[in-house]
Amino acid sequence: MTQLGASVTRDGIRFAAWSSSARRLWVSIFDDRGNRELDRLELKPEDEGFHALFVSGVAAGTRYGFRADGDYAPERGLWFDPDKLLTDPYALEIDRPYAYHWRLAARRNEGADTAPLMPKTVAKALPTAMPILPPLFRPGGLIYEVPVRAFTKLHPEVPEAQRGTVAALAHPAVIEHLQRLGVSAVELMPVTASIDERHLPPLGLNNAWGYNPVTFMALDPRLAPGGLAELRGTVAALRQAGIGTILDLVFNHTGESDRLGPTLSLRGLDNQAYYRHQPDGRLVNDTGTGNTVACDRPVVRQMVLDTLRHFVRHAGVDGFRFDLAPVLGRVDGAFDPASPLLGAIAGDPVLADRVLVAEPWDIGPDGYQLGNFPARYLEWNDRYRDDVRRFWRGDAGAVGPLATRLAGSSDIFGRTGQPTGRAVNFIAAHDGMTLADIVAYERKHNAANGEQNRDGHNDNLSWNNGAEGETDNTAITRARFDDQCALLATLFASRGTIMLTAGDEFGRTQKGNNNAYAQDNAITWLDWAGRDQALEQYTSALAALRRTVPALSDTHFLTGEPAGAPGVPDVAWLTETGVALAEADWSDPARHRLVMLLGDPEGGRFAVMINGDRRQCVFTLPARDGFQWLPAMETQTIDLARPLPGRGVGFMIERRNVMGRAGKGS
Repeated sequence: MTQLGASVTRDGIRFAAWSSSARRLWVSIFDDRGNRELDRLELKPEDEGFHALFVSGVAAGTRYGFRADGDYAPERGLWFDPDKLLTDPYALEIDRPYAYHWRLAARRNEGADTAPLMPKTVAKALPTAMPILPPLFRPGGLIYEVPVRAFTKLHPEVPEAQRGTVAALAHPAVIEHLQRLGVSAVELMPVTASIDERHLPPLGLNNAWGYNPVTFMALDPRLAPGGLAELRGTVAALRQAGIGTILDLVFNHTGESDRLGPTLSLRGLDNQAYYRHQPDGRLVNDTGTGNTVACDRPVVRQMVLDTLRHFVRHAGVDGFRFDLAPVLGRVDGAFDPASPLLGAIAGDPVLADRVLVAEPWDIGPDGYQLGNFPARYLEWNDRYRDDVRRFWRGDAGAVGPLATRLAGSSDIFGRTGQPTGRAVNFIAAHDGMTLADIVAYERKHNAANGEQNRDGHNDNLSWNNGAEGETDNTAITRARFDDQCALLATLFASRGTIMLTAGDEFGRTQKGNNNAYAQDNAITWLDWAGRDQALEQYTSALAALRRTVPALSDTHFLTGEPAGAPGVPDVAWLTETGVALAEADWSDPARHRLVMLLGDPEGGRFAVMINGDRRQCVFTLPARDGFQWLPAMETQTIDLARPLPGRGVGFMIERRNVMGRAGKGS
C-alpha cells in the first residue's frame, strides 16, 4: 500500500493522500511560519484512490496542507471545496492548536480561504524506531486515569512553564506520587490535537478533555509543545520508574461533527468514505457527536493500525484505551466482535502484546457490548461502578451484586468459559461525578456548562450524607470522609484490574458537575495545595496492602474450591458472625454486611470485612489452630474485639502463631 502523508527524504518530500471520489488533489506549501502559501502543487492520481507527488528541494519542517476538489453536494455526503485547507490525516505534528471559526463550516463559495484559520501540518522525519519492550502493565494492576492538563496545572512542585503538559508527568514529584499509589500504568486522556465544539467559544468555554480529535497521530501543541519527543521522553521516564503508559485514543468520531460542522480533514478529502451515512445521505451518529468514523472501511482500518504502530514504535507506550469502542467493531452498522479492525489490532505483530482496553458502549443500535469484546481486550466495567455505588448508597438487596463485582464479574466475563476476567473495575472516571462528589451531591450541578443543567446523566447513584454540596457540619464531613474510604477500600479489594481517576485519592471535587468536559479551569484542575492528605495516606496504605496480597490482583475467577492448600477454598462468603452466607442471607434486602474470605495456594487467608450499615458491628472470623488474625493495614486501628466503625471496610490477615507467643489466635 502507498505510504500516506509526508515521506521525508534527502532530496525532498513525497506527499500522498487518499480519496476515492475527489477529482483533483493539491498540496499547499507554506512559509516557515505557516502564514503565507508559497505554492500549490497538484498530486498525481495513482491506483485505487491514491494521489501522490514528490517535491524536490523541500525538507523536514516544511509546513503544508491538502486541498481537494470534486462535487459539492452535502445532501449526498460530498463536501469538496478547494478553499478549505485540510490537515493531512497522517499528520505527525501541527504548528498550532485548532481554533473553531464559523468560516471553517461555511458552505462552498460562502467563505474565504480557510488557510489563515488552520494549523499547518509539519513534515517530520521520524526518529529511529525504539526497541519494542514488553509492556510493564499486566492485568490485575492499577490503571491511573490522567487528564494531562488538569493533572499538573496547579502542581506547586512542577515548574510553571511545564505545568499542564505531558512533560510534567515525568517530574520527580509526580512520579513519586504515582509510586506511592502503586500505579501500574497511567492512562492518558487524549493528547492528540482536538478542536472545541462549535457551541463552546460563544460561552467562553473550552474542551478540557480532548475527546474531539481532528486527526489521529498529531499531538496537541498545548499538551505536548515538544511534540513526539516529549511524549517519548515522558514514557521512558515513567517506564524507568516502573510505570507503564496507556494512551486513550478516539477513533470513533472527529471534530468535524454533523452537517453544520467544520471541514478540517477527512470530510474535505472523502466524506463518504471516512464516515458512515444513512441510506438518505445523512451522517450516522452512533457517537452523539454528529459523525461516526467508518472503521469497517479498509482505508480507515489501515489508518488506525498505522496510528497504533506509530505510538508503539516511536513513543514506546504499553497500550491503548479505545473510546466508544463498539464503533471500531461495527460492520455495516452492526457490532461484530470478529470485525476486521478489532481482529487486526489484536493480531498485529507490533501490537501483539500491547494492553488493549475497550469502553464497551456507544449510543448506536445494540451499542451496549459489555463482555462481548474479544479475549485480548480488557473492558471498562460500568456494572461494577453501579453496583458498588448502590451498595454504599444503602440500596436494598445489594449484597449479592457487590460480591459478584468484588469477585471479578464472572457473570459478564465468564460467559464463554474463560477462566480469567477482563474487567477494568472503577467507581468514578473522567465522565461523571468524582469520587468525593458521589458522597456529597444527590443531583448533578452542571450550570457552568451553559446548557441549563440539561447535559450529563441524571441518575448518578450518589448521595449527599445530609446536605447538598459544601457544608460546615462536621458530622456530615466525617461521614463523607468515611464513605470515600469505604469506596476506595472496596475498589482496592476487588479482584482483577482496577482504575482510579487522578485526584480521587485525595478528594478532588467538581462541585457536583458530572459532565465537566468544557471546564478547562479550577473546576477540573487538581487542587494539590488543598488536597485531603489523610485520604491520600489511606489510599497509599490500600495500595501497599494490595501489593502484599496477590489474591486481590489475581484475574482468575473464584470457584469456592481449594486454592491449593487442603481445606482452604479460594473464597468463602461469610456473615459478620463468621458463618457462611445462606440463600436467605443473600436474598435478604436488609442485609448490608458480608465478609469475603480469600485463600491462597500456601494455605493463608485474607478477610475483607464490609459493613454497609450505619451501625457499628463486631465481626467474627473463623479461627484455626496455629493461626491468628491480625490487622492487615498499618493505618487500621480495628481488631476483632472492637466494632468496625459505622460504615466501612476492614482487612485482616491470618498468620501462623510465632513460637513462644501466647494464645492460639483470636
